[in-house]
Amino acid sequence: MQKITPFLWFDKDAKSAAEYYVSVFGEDSKITGHQIMPPSPAGDPVEVVGVTLRGQEFTLMAAGPVFKFNESVSFVIDCKDQEEVDYFWNTLTADGGKESACGWLKDKYGMSWQVTPRRLIELSTSADKEKAGRAFAAMLTMKKIDIAAIEAAYEGK
Repeated sequence: MQKITPFLWFDKDAKSAAEYYVSVFGEDSKITGHQIMPPSPAGDPVEVVGVTLRGQEFTLMAAGPVFKFNESVSFVIDCKDQEEVDYFWNTLTADGGKESACGWLKDKYGMSWQVTPRRLIELSTSADKEKAGRAFAAMLTMKKIDIAAIEAAYEGK
């Protein structure tokens, strides 16, 4: 069992959010629990959902519009290739999601994600600082990460 579990506060419909995330992340993802609690002091219904997304446990709670997500907390999605980058980017920005810079986006619930290909990390942390700098500078011009463009920048093309 993991020692620290992210706990995410939604305005409403925590179960709908959990079902959405399970559908997006698929592999090793499932709802692990669902409870309706007594109303909050403000009278809002309280719903708590346990969910596992690709092996990472989360708790989602809906208890009214008290707190909002912001970019100070985000989750990195480790992508093996451009196909995975495209899938997560296109899926999470659909239906009201918003693109941001450098591989960051907000999904339709306002949660921030970093859709990050492994290749970007490999190239931007290379021992060759000049090439790594070019790869990093190229990433700074992008919304969705384009691995081929990062590789071209790394090679000086």
